[in-house]
Amino acid sequence: MPASPGPKPQPAYLAIAAELRARIERGELPRQGLVPSERELGRTFGVSRMTARQGVNQLAREGYVYRRVPHGTFVADPRIPLRIGSFTDEIVRIGRQPGAEVVWAETQEPSASVRDGLGLRAGERVHALQRVRRADGQPLAIETTYFPERLCPDLLNGPLDGSLWALLRERSGIVPARAAATIESMVINDKAATQLEVAPGSSGMLLTRRTFDSEGRCFEVARDLYGDRAEFHIDATIPGSGATPTPCGSKR
Repeated sequence: MPASPGPKPQPAYLAIAAELRARIERGELPRQGLVPSERELGRTFGVSRMTARQGVNQLAREGYVYRRVPHGTFVADPRIPLRIGSFTDEIVRIGRQPGAEVVWAETQEPSASVRDGLGLRAGERVHALQRVRRADGQPLAIETTYFPERLCPDLLNGPLDGSLWALLRERSGIVPARAAATIESMVINDKAATQLEVAPGSSGMLLTRRTFDSEGRCFEVARDLYGDRAEFHIDATIPGSGATPTPCGSKR
């Protein structure tokens, strides 16, 4: 009987990814440190730059590295664990410094989808703004939010680099109580890639959210685009189980 064939050799790009992954986990490539260039990796492993790039792309998909155009590829910090809610509160909860850079802010006529999401009447306007949200100075998300003008007429008067929910509580007495959201994958375009400091065409997550206050009114529609430096933790009760959900982060 002929001998059974042995295991197929591992593709070269996976071998490169495995070696770099091991070096990262051993601390030989420090967090936020520069990853060897594709040219260097090609020389080290005796492969083409294309094959070296495939190996680095594999690690980028796994979240071990990220590209910062045009500076190079860097070892990533562990992904930032977030829950659906206040970005500012979530970043503070994990011991990091939140930040917000206003891209634009204006009062405008809402699109049909925003009008429907907020339950507005014809002719009602919204305060709209887009911000780049940061954690310890690193761009994490592009946040585009819409609020009914009648509920918070003076929202855009003053600084907008902190928690908008805190502003709504202080200025308009709006207390966030519940959020409904969907998460879908998408490809990050050139403009967003520049804002998030990632390579164009990178994968991202689009979080579309409606937020309701303690009176049941939808006061916010948000579309937040995240790069690959964040991950969402969701704790939900299984329908029909009769169980009470355990708050995220609590010990069982």
